[in-house]
Amino acid sequence: MTPDQPDQNTHAQPDEGRPQPPPDADLSQPDAAQHSEGEGTVIPFPSLAGGQMQRAPEVLEGELVGEPECVRRPMPVVLPPWLRSRETARATLRWAAEYAARHVAFHAWRAPAYGLALSWWTLRGVGRAIAAGVGWVSVRGEYRPLITAAREAKRWDLVRDLIGERRALARVRIKTTTWLALSGGSAGAAGFVLVGPGFGWWVTTAAGLGALWLGRPHTAPVFPPGPVLPVQLELSADMLTDALRAAGCVKTDATPQLVTPPLRDGNGWAVTLDLPRGGGKTAADVIAKRDTVAAELGVDEIQVIMTRVRAAAGGHAGRLTVWVADDDPYLGAPNPSPLSKADQFSVWDPIPFGRDARDRRILLALMWQSMFFGGLPRRGKTFAQRLPSAAGVLDAYVRHYVADGKGGADWRPMRGVAHRLVIGAEDEAIQQFLAMLDELITEMGRRFAVLGTLPTSVCPEGKLTTEISRRYDMPVIFITIDELQEYLSAIPGPLKEETVEKLARLARRAPAAGFILNAASQRPDADSVPAKLREIITYRYCTQVVDRTSSDMVLGKGKAAQGADASILSEDHKGVGVLVTGPGSFEIVRCDYMDLPTFATVCAHGRALRVAAGTLSGDAASDTVAAAEAAGVQIPAVLADVLYAMHGVERMHTSTLLSRLVNMDEDTYGEFTPERLAEELERAGVQRSGRQVKVDGINLAGYRRADLEAAIPAGATLPPQPPSEQVTESDG
Repeated sequence: MTPDQPDQNTHAQPDEGRPQPPPDADLSQPDAAQHSEGEGTVIPFPSLAGGQMQRAPEVLEGELVGEPECVRRPMPVVLPPWLRSRETARATLRWAAEYAARHVAFHAWRAPAYGLALSWWTLRGVGRAIAAGVGWVSVRGEYRPLITAAREAKRWDLVRDLIGERRALARVRIKTTTWLALSGGSAGAAGFVLVGPGFGWWVTTAAGLGALWLGRPHTAPVFPPGPVLPVQLELSADMLTDALRAAGCVKTDATPQLVTPPLRDGNGWAVTLDLPRGGGKTAADVIAKRDTVAAELGVDEIQVIMTRVRAAAGGHAGRLTVWVADDDPYLGAPNPSPLSKADQFSVWDPIPFGRDARDRRILLALMWQSMFFGGLPRRGKTFAQRLPSAAGVLDAYVRHYVADGKGGADWRPMRGVAHRLVIGAEDEAIQQFLAMLDELITEMGRRFAVLGTLPTSVCPEGKLTTEISRRYDMPVIFITIDELQEYLSAIPGPLKEETVEKLARLARRAPAAGFILNAASQRPDADSVPAKLREIITYRYCTQVVDRTSSDMVLGKGKAAQGADASILSEDHKGVGVLVTGPGSFEIVRCDYMDLPTFATVCAHGRALRVAAGTLSGDAASDTVAAAEAAGVQIPAVLADVLYAMHGVERMHTSTLLSRLVNMDEDTYGEFTPERLAEELERAGVQRSGRQVKVDGINLAGYRRADLEAAIPAGATLPPQPPSEQVTESDG
């Protein structure tokens, strides 16, 4: 396998701050999931590990007849591949430094043991040297076999001759040894006088090294071989070829051609290759065999990221980029969302959503898109869904419609900014949900009617713009629906079909009028969330699921076969999911982290932005608890929770209220009884005008919302209703 010359371009460092799109960025394009490659730069993914490959010029046939003298021949490439781009050079040097540092630390920790071993080997070498010197001077070892043989043969005359020779040779060697010792001593003294004390140090060192050499073990390594580094794999061309052959993607007698050689890229190895022609395999076929390729490479499939190289990046159907991580790239401490510290945000800009395996920033352009989130419970699905909503909260000119089918605490902070807020999936909540959809459908029709009357100079593409939004009172509408299956499962057949059709219209047509649908569900089978709705949603994000079938239910039919498979995620991958942004575009993303207290702070800031801009409207404008909290008035937690559980309801039985409180916060209200709830509310200042309330013709113990709101401490005032809201209601 012979690598071609690698591309010179590199990825820039990911932008850590708030992303800003380029002035000429077209955010209306469908493929809006993007990598941030630098300050103010947004490029669509996928991209090559070493940068985008440039399309080669067309080769023409002809005969070279001469070359002008002014034409300079290109300079030959003399640098090694890993030095031809800044990013690969940095990654390679970082890997080499880590490799060296780990070995140094490994041996430094064992330095005391090494010192003891060296001392023992030196002493043993000195002993061996002394024993060898005595044996050479005494000559006993050389004559002992001869004398023993003569004695056994009873040749006593020969024994006397051998003993005499031995004594004579010993006297000669004693004299020689004495002369050498005196000469050496004289030379040492002269060297000490002429050179100085350093001469003695060199002599001692040389003697010590000689003794160490004599005393070291010869049958085993002197030191242990070194540590086992966390890098599990050093990717080579032969390894990749063998893996592709084992996966059936390359014939035995064929060899892929490397566009870029295996190089260090971040915390892994990256290579771009072309599949050999004649094999009938495409890059998509290789991606579908990711698990087999990973097994042949000796890594987990979560460590292998394979991406097609499209024609726009100089690729074709048989070219792909393979990136193999040293370890699981999605583990570790979560990355806080940049939105947590943002003062404000515009949903017309791409939002920071998370990071990919190579720690590159993933951006999502919300405008003209709809989103669907799915996956198993407690895998970070709601945390991911919360990020786009948080971006919308920080835009004072976004109107929020929120429906939480679970009725828990995940969306409670939205009470201060949501124009419409539906809690739970009980009968009255279902009616509120249907009324909210009707209101949205009516508003969509009104907007298209207005857009249709505008001249092309104002509305050139028939879509909402920032100027039209402000001038004609058409704020961007953000529709957040969590646990959608709770609503659709509770609605009867004919009405359910009508509801699904309304949601489909909002996902299909409403984005052009400034509507952004942000829905979430658990395993969305055909009964809970019909494919008629799922298949028209552009962005899809799926956390861990049990199998490929469940993954395809969220991400789309056949996506798992293309490599977009959320079933490869494990229980440790909380906050990690597969993001699909188009027919052939997907990425495994580790979402940014924003917990509930941080989200509450963002929502409180979003309410302040709306009050300052005069855009606070609907349910949020009349929410007394949110107004009190914004005014700094302390409200007992039990009173705030009860008012949230009774949102949109004038009366509620105590049994229903307790079940909603437990669903919202089981740790706090799991042991509450009607008597304890009454005591806590009475301690919070609630004075009930009656012990019983009538709901659906049934008179039982319960509470009235008016009694609860009357207990809110003084000082909480509602902001004045903005003129735009008054106009909207009067027109309705």
